[in-house]
Amino acid sequence: MTAATGARPRSLLAGVAALVAMLAMAVLTLGTGDYPIAPGDVIRTLFGQGTTAQAFIVNELRLPRVVTAVLVGVALAAGGAVFQSLVRNPLGSPDVLGITSGAGTAALAVVIVGGSSTQLSLAAVAGGIGVALLIQLIGGRRGLHGYRFILVGIGMTAILNGISGYLLTKGVQMENARAMLWLTGSFDGRGWEEALPLLGVLIVAIPVLVLVCGPGLRMLEMGDDIAAGLGIPVKRLRTGTMLIGALVVACAAAAAGPVQFVALIAPNIAKRVTRAPGPNLLPSMAIGGLLTVAADWLAQHSGYPLPVGVVTGALGGAYLIWLLVTERKAGRI
Repeated sequence: MTAATGARPRSLLAGVAALVAMLAMAVLTLGTGDYPIAPGDVIRTLFGQGTTAQAFIVNELRLPRVVTAVLVGVALAAGGAVFQSLVRNPLGSPDVLGITSGAGTAALAVVIVGGSSTQLSLAAVAGGIGVALLIQLIGGRRGLHGYRFILVGIGMTAILNGISGYLLTKGVQMENARAMLWLTGSFDGRGWEEALPLLGVLIVAIPVLVLVCGPGLRMLEMGDDIAAGLGIPVKRLRTGTMLIGALVVACAAAAAGPVQFVALIAPNIAKRVTRAPGPNLLPSMAIGGLLTVAADWLAQHSGYPLPVGVVTGALGGAYLIWLLVTERKAGRI
């Protein structure tokens, strides 16, 4: 059996294993808290067979938060897989490229002026897509590739972080506290009003990424010239995929704030587990959902309740250092 023929079963197995682990972690999270519920009772409650108290706690209080966490992880992982495939580099995540910072800065401006939650969400989406368009504009007709893309993104992130710092100096104490909590990334108080819009975006975007863009991205990883020779519309694919990736990441930020590093870690883990070419979207998304739910569980059981972004930031920072060391040893940086 060749590596190519063995990659698909391995990818399928990895995706199924990550999905099962994600569902198990979600059940565990739904059952933990001030009123603990056994996993078996959680499952029965989800199927309408629990007590009245269990149904209220699981379905009304905890389920919206867990569903939001899963959807945010799925969206961030999908965006990260897309950008890493476009850049052909494991460092090419929305966090590094400035997409997340664009969403965060735009939303921060709304928080500082006392805008509503709806206005915050719309600003986050507009900010993320706006940065993607700006990066594409900077790239010119030939576009940006590889480390040039990453360097431009790092520059954009630095500028946007400076703007965010300036905005924080202009807000009052209450607004700044709200802004800092949002910028850290948190699932506290998240309900169906955050989960359902993100679910709607993913229902449309994920099939497009997997079925329409996925095959082309696999060809694009071999180089633009080879992909063009195989009949792939390189420029159109690159622009369209970038915008869809930016959209799902910005919508995730609108739902929970810019939860850092999930978009970096999940596709990297999927790539190493599957050993398959291409963006590995389905395994990446399952791993992304697992990471956010597990990080939220850790944040709630750390002795002092923490925003989930603190946990993902710590884990992601350590992973980034390890990744840089590994890439340097391999001679790729």
